[in-house]
Amino acid sequence: MKANERRKAIVNLLLSEQKAISGSSLSERFSVSRQIIVQDITILKNSGYDILSTHSGYIMQKSPLKERVFKLYHTTEQTEDELNLIVDLGGTVVDVFVWHKVYGRVVAKLNIFSRLHVKQFIEGVRTGKSSELMNITGGYHYHTVRAESEENLDKIEKALNQKNYIAPEI
Repeated sequence: MKANERRKAIVNLLLSEQKAISGSSLSERFSVSRQIIVQDITILKNSGYDILSTHSGYIMQKSPLKERVFKLYHTTEQTEDELNLIVDLGGTVVDVFVWHKVYGRVVAKLNIFSRLHVKQFIEGVRTGKSSELMNITGGYHYHTVRAESEENLDKIEKALNQKNYIAPEI
């Protein structure tokens, strides 16, 4: 994993966790030394990320990244294209959620930000390890997408719309 990709993964991990993550846990997860993690955190802080260093680990206070929720509709066969479109335009698919008539909001964290993650997700679904959450609502689902700017989110929305993946308003 390249340094920039590792830093993006660290940001996504810190944003998705409610509790502090220790440097040793991060170094183990990314197979690098604790010193490399300290350097990564310093670089991220200098890039505008408000990361708090505590005795129990790192906590993301505030992110300069922007988020938007998209209501989507497509087939299972189109999932890979949908996810690749988002990551190719600089987005991170933070989660997927559906509104179930009995259970209410059902959510799963994804943190997909590269084609490798898309491939791993699709492989997991295709090998029967799991089923896509959208299947319980007939293809309708939501993604929280994170990107560096509103302009990137606008580009993602436009591309999703061009592919007819944005669910029609009812």
